[in-house]
Amino acid sequence: MTDFTTMSNERLLAEIKSRLKEKELYQNQVNKLNSTILELGKKLNESESLKTHFISNISNELMNPFTSILAISENILSVDKENWKKVIHMVSLIHTEVFNLDFQLKNIFAAAKIEAGETQPEITLINIDQLISNLIQSFKHESKVKHLKVDYLSRNLVSDTVLYFKSDAEKVQLLLSNLLSNAIKFSYPEGNVQIEAIKDEETLTIKVKDEGQGISKSNEQIIYDRFKRLDSGINSLNRGHGLGLSIMKAICDILNGKLSFESELGKGTTFTLQLKESTGDTTGISTDADEIFFKEDIF
Repeated sequence: MTDFTTMSNERLLAEIKSRLKEKELYQNQVNKLNSTILELGKKLNESESLKTHFISNISNELMNPFTSILAISENILSVDKENWKKVIHMVSLIHTEVFNLDFQLKNIFAAAKIEAGETQPEITLINIDQLISNLIQSFKHESKVKHLKVDYLSRNLVSDTVLYFKSDAEKVQLLLSNLLSNAIKFSYPEGNVQIEAIKDEETLTIKVKDEGQGISKSNEQIIYDRFKRLDSGINSLNRGHGLGLSIMKAICDILNGKLSFESELGKGTTFTLQLKESTGDTTGISTDADEIFFKEDIF
């Protein structure tokens, strides 16, 4: 312990200045810590608010189709036998609601697996041409409702054979499903959607281009945020809670891929998906995420 009674005035003054400087340094550190704590508290509150909003959106996305299906089903039961045109229209509405519900549930379950760390690639040899053709067929009704033309172009720069690619079929299908769903959702009626797949020695590049409303500069930084929507208004014409693109980003990370886009308001958006081919062993050959033929069944 310092004995101030034996110090000269000069040493005492120097000691006081040193102590004051130390106190100032400590105070600055305390202020920085307080500032950090306040910032973390603010971010936590914002995160909780966003999650609450996200859960509310998901609830609406799940409940609205069920409510619509029940109401339409009741109307079908009350339609006269002679009025089949009305029944066909209502059956079409049921198909749309069920299709959207199934699509949203796949995204939600995928997000849950990713959050739980339970997502590991299951590598197969994928027939990309067949997978995309099946995907276009599955979205045929949705594109027909908006009178959209969906074209697919495939280029294999390695050989003249069918475009095969080693990766996880289920995850690739989910990636492409979200890309095609968004292209159809945000396209203007009677427009065109173009899908192009190009394979070189190591990479598969898939571009999905629409002629829709595009993405504004202010929204470009938040489109991969799973808790935000580009259009969160109650009366939004475009349904969806922003979960799909965040899942795509997460799956791209798992598959060592990259997702980017170019957009112009009023003219459309082009999403580009680049995937590196897996170098590991494959468990079989897949033409669809739900259809895997094991090697011993083929060769």
